[in-house]
Amino acid sequence: MAENKEPRFQIFRGADAPALEECDCMTYEGDTPNLAAAQPLLMEAMQVRGEYADVPYRREDMSLARLWVKSGFPLPLHSHDCDCLYYIVAGSIRMGTETLAAGDGFFVGAEVPYAYTAGPEGAEVLEFRNTDRFNIRVRDKPLSAWEKTAATLREGHARWADEAPPQRQMPERA
Repeated sequence: MAENKEPRFQIFRGADAPALEECDCMTYEGDTPNLAAAQPLLMEAMQVRGEYADVPYRREDMSLARLWVKSGFPLPLHSHDCDCLYYIVAGSIRMGTETLAAGDGFFVGAEVPYAYTAGPEGAEVLEFRNTDRFNIRVRDKPLSAWEKTAATLREGHARWADEAPPQRQMPERA
């Protein structure tokens, strides 16, 4: 039996976390012709970023990503090839008819599509995975729906330019 060479104790610093794009742990997959056609419109609409993700911790068979989404930012319908556990540290998100706030979370199994929109104060979300490499498969939608997404992004610029992360608060006990 091979001995696990990973450290049994490790400290990591959030300030040292590489951006998700820099750590080369997420691959984009899937055919999305309408998204590809709308890409110039979406890029023009994203003059101010409405989201930021980094990876504070990553090792074989485990990773922790941190996502900050600004007020009203719509995360499109997508899935990953691994199970994911999410915890809302600050702010809130809206998933369908549910509003989840600081202290709430959700589990999404591999290949199960999900989407959410950040609440009025934005959200900071921790993403735990049982892998150090994963994919993202954005579900395509009609071109008119991508155009609506671009309009939402454009509308968010006025707020997002100077928007600070939501304040962290301890969840209230029942």
